[in-house]
Amino acid sequence: MTTDTKGGTVRARARDAALAAVRGFVLAVAALPVTVLCLTLTLVSLALIPIGVGLVTTPWILGGVRDVADVRRRLAAEWGGVCIPSAYRSVPAGAKPWTRTFTMLGDRQVRRDLLWLPVDMTAGFVTALLPAVLCFYPLEGFAVAAGLWRVLADGGTYWYGFVPVTGGPTALGAAAVAAVLLVAALRFPPRLLTAHFRLTRAVLGADRGELAERVRVLTATRRDAVDTSAAELRRIERDLHDGAQARLVAMGMDLGTVEMLLDKDPAQARRLLSQARRNSADALEELRDLVRGIHPPVLAERGLGDAVRALVLRLPLPGEVSVELPGRADAPVESAAYFAVSEVLTNAVKHSGADRLWVDLHHADGMLRITVTDNGGGGAVIGAGSGLAGVERRLGTFDGVLAVSSPAGGPTLVTMELPCALS
Repeated sequence: MTTDTKGGTVRARARDAALAAVRGFVLAVAALPVTVLCLTLTLVSLALIPIGVGLVTTPWILGGVRDVADVRRRLAAEWGGVCIPSAYRSVPAGAKPWTRTFTMLGDRQVRRDLLWLPVDMTAGFVTALLPAVLCFYPLEGFAVAAGLWRVLADGGTYWYGFVPVTGGPTALGAAAVAAVLLVAALRFPPRLLTAHFRLTRAVLGADRGELAERVRVLTATRRDAVDTSAAELRRIERDLHDGAQARLVAMGMDLGTVEMLLDKDPAQARRLLSQARRNSADALEELRDLVRGIHPPVLAERGLGDAVRALVLRLPLPGEVSVELPGRADAPVESAAYFAVSEVLTNAVKHSGADRLWVDLHHADGMLRITVTDNGGGGAVIGAGSGLAGVERRLGTFDGVLAVSSPAGGPTLVTMELPCALS
């Protein structure tokens, strides 16, 4: 190895060590107040649950703890190459405060987040600070050897590590220890920072059982998606066979009869032509309805908001639509959301006894949130045989959730959430 190569290697190691020291120092100093605040607020909020206040504040605080943990996961991947998996349980939007609170507290991943807070304040703080200490402590040793010990000791003994500095020889001993630490500082700070993130993963990362449960849920939703697609294909085939195809066959037979009657009975031929024209118009209308049921043109051209507005305009009940979408989601997500809204509105028209509907669509915090409200008699539930069960399966394919609030006497509020980004 040439001298230039060795020098380049030393400079690269020094650069990596300095970067690890700075990152570790930032983690130790900046993260400590945040974790202390999160732990304090969590304990206070949990203590207030018996009097009801904690039922409102706890979900928000636990959400904040999750955000802090997610930031640490991202830094672990970017700074240390350590992947920390998570497996949070979905909480339906619109759920009552006590439901949200106890659902989140029953989530093993949330409990792991709370366990991580005191660990990060103690062992995590020390392991994050070690790279900076290892890099900067040798500088003190060289400064002590240069005579700074006289000022620091103020006539007594100044300890540098395990070396008591009282004069020139012991100052040289401090310099020798600082040189050894400097050599170590060129190699170990990145490893120490990685050790910090591995400690974080040991406490914060989801275990295999939770990941297996996540895989099971994804497998089930994929199976539901395949079943739904197969059912949709069968419906299209049935509609084509019983509708447009039958009309086109009848029209072809009528035209064949017209061809034979054209010279013998022109009046009958004209009647058959008129009937064939009606059949062609009906077949065209059925094909348009079929295409609209597969993917409405207004959805492809103008997006989810306008498609839902057009959907509400075709209902026999008056309705209001509020849309706050600064962009468009991916086409599969838009399609799933559109047909979910369509099915909920159809159920409301058929079963709720309502005389007015409200639909609200907005996007916030990476979630597309849709609420459908009617002033009917209530009593809607998610269960086998319910149309809402199909909506839940449709949303589950995209990790979406469905929540229903429908007390006896109404009103009924159906809330749907789909994680997505808008273009």
